[in-house]
Amino acid sequence: MKAPSWMVARPIAHRGLHDAAKGIIENTPIAALAAVDRDFGIECDVQLTKDGEAVVFHDFELDRLTASTGRVDALTAKALAKVRMQGTTDRIMPLTEFIGLIDGRVPLVVEIKSRFDGNMTLAHRVAQIVNETTAPIVLKSFDPRIVSVLQLLTPNHARGIIAMLDYSYPDYAGCSATEKHALANLLHFAETRPDFVSWRVGDLPSAAPFLCRSALGLPVMAWTVRTATDRAKAVAHADQMVFEGFLP
Repeated sequence: MKAPSWMVARPIAHRGLHDAAKGIIENTPIAALAAVDRDFGIECDVQLTKDGEAVVFHDFELDRLTASTGRVDALTAKALAKVRMQGTTDRIMPLTEFIGLIDGRVPLVVEIKSRFDGNMTLAHRVAQIVNETTAPIVLKSFDPRIVSVLQLLTPNHARGIIAMLDYSYPDYAGCSATEKHALANLLHFAETRPDFVSWRVGDLPSAAPFLCRSALGLPVMAWTVRTATDRAKAVAHADQMVFEGFLP
């Protein structure tokens, strides 16, 4: 499916328009509403709960962002709704409620998190949710297997692959050197057939997104733009930016 025109129309707020110094934590309702107020699209992350629900949260662990500790998937959605975000009264929200809160007023880019273990439960739940709404939503993931399965699960929603050049982070410890090479060079393209590419701004320009953009006409989304230098790279080598820390 072709990526919608709104995806490149206005900058997209990374995890909402958050500002921890002001008590606005990433991926929270207040961060989402701040983006809505300024008419920016929102990029959010979703994690899987113990009971198979999709909740809006970035990390696999609760420790960095909340007053609690432990794995997100060790708790049910109901239990997570009681976990307080650090320094605020905000709670972790299910994706269904997050979409309802935004109410189609701005577009939503949903990143499906993955442990690269072949578990497609979260992808299936997200697909079920987005297929039941008419809100403007696109989906993306670092995991090619998730992007591939979404071809069948969400045929009416554009899908994107997120990528970069360096996969030395702990999240990819389970991936072999061959797999990391494939990720960095989009060698899974024949299987994933993404509708857009989301590429780390610090790695632009790179051959893979350049070819996707120039030869195939796929829009490139640059992440995460935080500085004037980042923005100049995004303008030169991408069609859209996911930003934080300033107002475009």
